[in-house]
Formats: sequence, structure tokens, C-alpha cells
Amino acid sequence: MQGRLLTPVAVVALTALAGCSSGSSSSLSSSGSPAASSGAPKPASPASAPPASGNQLQDAYQKVIADVLPSVVQITTGESLGSGIVYDDKGDIVTNAHVVGTATTFAVTLANSTKSLDASLVGSYPDSDLAVIKLSSPPSGLKPAAFGDSGKVQLGQITLAMGSPLGLSSSVTQGIVSATGRTVSEPRGAGSPGATIGNMVQTSAAINPGNSGGALVNLDSQVIGINTLAAAEPQANGAAAPGIGFAIPASTITNIADQLIKQGKVTNSGRAALGITARTSFNQQFQPAGAVIVAVTPGGPAASARLQAGDVITKIGDTPVDSLNALTTALASLTPGSKVTVTYTRDGNTQTADVTLGTLETTS
Repeated sequence: MQGRLLTPVAVVALTALAGCSSGSSSSLSSSGSPAASSGAPKPASPASAPPASGNQLQDAYQKVIADVLPSVVQITTGESLGSGIVYDDKGDIVTNAHVVGTATTFAVTLANSTKSLDASLVGSYPDSDLAVIKLSSPPSGLKPAAFGDSGKVQLGQITLAMGSPLGLSSSVTQGIVSATGRTVSEPRGAGSPGATIGNMVQTSAAINPGNSGGALVNLDSQVIGINTLAAAEPQANGAAAPGIGFAIPASTITNIADQLIKQGKVTNSGRAALGITARTSFNQQFQPAGAVIVAVTPGGPAASARLQAGDVITKIGDTPVDSLNALTTALASLTPGSKVTVTYTRDGNTQTADVTLGTLETTS
């Protein structure tokens, strides 16, 4: 999954966190960070320092773990292994689509248990890399997780990542929110079409293969994301890049999961779209040079803005577009109903159109 393309600052490989994983390259954009404090703080005297501050933070961690870890499960399908989050007391469990892959039945192990439970697929939406499975016989006392407000996630917040990295069930690691609003594209693989997902949470909490589908949690015992990808270093033979992981935000999780549970499919993706079919356009040097419109949906956003087949899109807002993938990534960072200026060429002339974005149609 990749970063916003407004100002690319780094190129990394990204690795899905299910049992088997692979990497690919991606651009990540800069993100704001808290300003450094000006002026050196005055040293506190031993008498004024709070003696239990370290224990207070430790107590907070332990409370969060006690609150949330019972809601995090291990999911096994064939030889693949991942994690999931108990979504409700009826046995629904939300996880990554790439964890379930093409399977329809699963073995689920609850936290602090060695007995596996049978589960089956409710629905999968690979375009947002989310899926829901359901326990065949939910045990009594099943504890659903609480999901937080994505709009309140801020840089520097302490996070705990919970899941089954490398098969080590009920594992917990700690970090902070390193960035928000990342737009990231997954590597293609079994069960994953290489989805591009917007508004992801970047965290420094250690996440590894097997963590996919697990919970990224704040100190209010709320799930703020599903651990999905980790960055990998191309120069280190694909080894994990320490402290760079990505989680799908809670707002996307609840939107997609609710639809999968209620109707078995997604009818409102919550993702922005132009209402076109497009492909990468190449210049005379056979270099990618934009996204050419192949067809326009009648009555859709592009049609209303008088875009037409043959137009080559070169910019969405201030974001350059040199390929279909770049267009998809640019749109993933936007929301339906927002207005954006589309720059395109027609008959060799550069033009612009103001477009009110629609909603990406679903195929599930």
C-alpha cells in the first residue's frame, strides 16, 4: 500500500502480513509531524518528579491488553496464517481479504485458548482488503472489540499492535502513530489483487507476517486500524524495514464489515471515482504519459464534466498522473462528493475540468 503521490520522498517495498507474503515497490509521501519544542526544559528536581509515572504507563498498557486481546484471534486456512478481530457477539470476525484468500472455511483460535473453532466466509472485498468470517458455533462470553473514531487519530499517539506474528498467538508490540492519511498499494498475491487503499494509519509498532488482520489499538482500548502491511527494504533482500507498518483505518473497517454482514456484499465502497474506464497512455518514446479514458459512464461525474473517451488525464488536483495506477492512487486519497480539478489533453491541447467525484462501483 503506498503513500500519497503529492510529494514522493521515499521508495520502499511493502509486504502483506499473512503467513506467506511478497513485496513490491511503492512511493510514500511526506506527512506532517509535531513541531519541535523551542527552548530547553528545566530539569525537574527529584522531589517534584512523579514517582509512579513509569508504573502508570505500564498499568495503562496492561489494562488495554486485558481489554482488547481477548477480541483478537488467530485464523488458519490451509498453510496460511493470519489474525482477526471479533466484531460482534454473534461470531462475526473481521480480517484482511488477503488472509482468507480464496478459502471459504477456516480454523479460528481465540486468545488464551488452544482449541480451534470452525468458521466460514461471510464475504470478502479485496478492493479494500477486508473480509468477514463467522464462527459456526460462537462460544458464550465472546468479546467484541470497540472501534475508535478515525478522525481522532493523531501523530504521536501510542499504539499497541496485537495478533499472531509468525504464529506466535496473542502477541503485543508497542509504538506510535507515525503518520495518517497514507495512500498505499499492496503487492499482488494470492487473494490480493494489489488493492490501493487510502487514509491508512502508519505506525512504528512492530508488525510481521501473521499480524495481518490483527488490531492496532490506542490507549483507550479502541481499535483504530487493522494491521495489513509492513515495509520491506529492497537492499536487504526484502527484510522488514523496522518501524514502518500500515493499518486500514477503523472507519473503513466498520463501513465495509457492516455491509458484508448485512448483505454479504459491498454496495457502497466509500471510495471516490470519476465514472470512467481507463488504461495507461504511452508517449512516442513508449513511456507512461497519463491515463487515457476508454469509456465514460453515462450520467457519471466525468460525463457531467464533459470528459470523453480519448482524453488523457495527466493530473488530479495537483497530483501528476502518468499511469492508470497513479490515477487509482490519486483517487484513493479523495472522498466521494469532493470537487477536484482534472487536467487532461484532447487533440494535443491541455484542458481542465472541475469534477464532483462519485462513488466507486463495486463488483462483489
